[in-house]
Amino acid sequence: MNDKMEFTGERFIPGTRGEIWVEHWHRYHFAARWVEGREVLDVACGEGYGTALLATRGATRVTGVDLSPQAVGHARSTYGSVPRTEFVEASCTKMPFADASFDLVVSFETLEHIESQREFVEEVARVLRPDGVFLLSCPNKLEYSDKRQFANEFHVKELYREELAALLSSRFPALQWYGQRPSFFSVIAPEGGGAAAGDLREVSESDPLEAQRALAHPLYFLLAASRTPAAIQALPPLVSVLSDRDDWVHKDYEKVMRDLGGAAKEREHAVKLVEERDKTIASMTRDVADYQRIQAELQAAIAQLKADHAREAARLADERERMLAERNSVIEAKDREIARRGGLRYWLKLPLYRFGILKHPPV
Repeated sequence: MNDKMEFTGERFIPGTRGEIWVEHWHRYHFAARWVEGREVLDVACGEGYGTALLATRGATRVTGVDLSPQAVGHARSTYGSVPRTEFVEASCTKMPFADASFDLVVSFETLEHIESQREFVEEVARVLRPDGVFLLSCPNKLEYSDKRQFANEFHVKELYREELAALLSSRFPALQWYGQRPSFFSVIAPEGGGAAAGDLREVSESDPLEAQRALAHPLYFLLAASRTPAAIQALPPLVSVLSDRDDWVHKDYEKVMRDLGGAAKEREHAVKLVEERDKTIASMTRDVADYQRIQAELQAAIAQLKADHAREAARLADERERMLAERNSVIEAKDREIARRGGLRYWLKLPLYRFGILKHPPV
């Protein structure tokens, strides 16, 4: 089997660039505070990185479950050597474990990918011990999709807060809500670590004097759910910060912004080229219009000249005919005059010829 996995958008793969990296790693680091000395089930474990992380934090056993044979094969070959881990191929609504087998069930970004959400919650309740904790995450539909006008092609059914509360509270009446939102942040921490408490201050650039001690508009919900309040109260709420030691996400963001800046400059240059092209086309269009106008004027002038020429030719032809008619009339008159005069000379010369005065007969 080819157990190599590539990021498609459906499952997170370690090394995937962008804020998705801190989102997913933070959840498992957050969950690690519940695992010591417990038997843990990681439902929809995907590539297996989170199962392996939890196994290194003091859990007695961590079992990763996923529906994908490829994901399970990859997890076994990649993390199978991590102590106290095992990976099982199974559906999240029908898992091959006995009732009350686990102290902690974690399942991150699973609910929104399935239609049978209630069956999933029922199956978790079955395999979880009575005082166990169910830790899950899912998108906040209001912030994740509605406000961003975003649609994740792999999400089947996203939930609003009240829908998620109704789904969980039917089997897990004790709920502790957390919110998660990736953001750039400044961290102040004591040297050497070991802080006894956390402190959240969220401010807005538009009003930096006002600070709230709550995370507004969480993009994701994280819930610690249990049948007993004591199981939740054993680990009081805290603010959790996952700091990116290498600034990998921030540097990637800066690179993206630089690329976007370069793309913006290219778009600006392209816009200028388009504007220059449009100006050139407009100028050429005007030139063509002027040419067509001049050509039309020339054609009209030529037509006028041809009409004038035709009229002049007709006039000259008429004048020629008139002159020819006049000439012929004159010739005819001359001929008649000559004929008349020629006949008179004949009769005058005839007696002269008869009397011998003329030697030749008149013609």
